Amino acid sequence: MTIREATPDDVPAILELVRDLATYEKEPDAVRATEQHFTAALFPAQGSPTTFAHVAEVDGEVVGMAVWYLTFSTWTGVNGIWLEDLFVQPEHRGSGLGRELLATLARTCVERGYQRLEWWVLDWNEPSIGFYKSLSAVPQDEWTVFRMDGDELADLGG
Repeated sequence: MTIREATPDDVPAILELVRDLATYEKEPDAVRATEQHFTAALFPAQGSPTTFAHVAEVDGEVVGMAVWYLTFSTWTGVNGIWLEDLFVQPEHRGSGLGRELLATLARTCVERGYQRLEWWVLDWNEPSIGFYKSLSAVPQDEWTVFRMDGDELADLGG
């Protein structure tokens, strides 16, 4: 197994894993992203990327991914990593790939002086919660997540 930074050739596999994740999270029709969206975010023709990804390979096949971006803490004064999505195909879970993907991001934080590696997990996803706790990750349950999109976003921004 190999953990490596994603390349443009990985975009179709990453999008397929995102679709698999959406199905796992009981939202199979929610993914609107396209290969063009991922290519523009991960590998822009101009400027710097806004999003990053690592993939897990087994026998040359991409079977897992970690898609992330930089955050900034006004309290620490430095960047951190927000893990947007972590997913390993079910048949490869328990092999250490998820742990290695997270360890890779943790090493990135340590090497770059970032203070935090953060992510969300759905409250009902007990297997993932147990996995994260086994790595000594601490739930931040004193916060409530807010989101604005669709008409509400357009109304406020328009």
